Amino acid sequence: MAAITTSDVVAVAEFRAGLRQFLRRSERVARQAGLTPQRYLLLLMIKGAPDGSEQSTVTALAERLQLAQSTVTELVRRAEETGLLEREQSHTDARVVHLRLTREGARRLELAFTGLATERSQLRDAFEHLGG
Repeated sequence: MAAITTSDVVAVAEFRAGLRQFLRRSERVARQAGLTPQRYLLLLMIKGAPDGSEQSTVTALAERLQLAQSTVTELVRRAEETGLLEREQSHTDARVVHLRLTREGARRLELAFTGLATERSQLRDAFEHLGG
């Protein structure tokens, strides 16, 4: 087992501090946009679906968010009640329901997302300086 160096530990500690600052700032910006941090993340994961469709399912969200399906179902229900997202039956499989942002959900997500542009850039830089 290779010995860790002080410089390695310092680099990781700095990265973790930067990551924590990013997360705290994300929470504040989300709240300024009228979203809880959890709702911001939920909307982000729906709009940022890996296939570019800007939609998701509860099952896919549970996997991406690493949360229990029941927890995601509750988050979705509350976001739907506040008019941030809507459900749409799949055209190819009646058992599947797709989640999409409403106009208001997209507006609030955009407010928060654009408010974090500088922080995302700083986080990218932190990743690059972390090294392998």
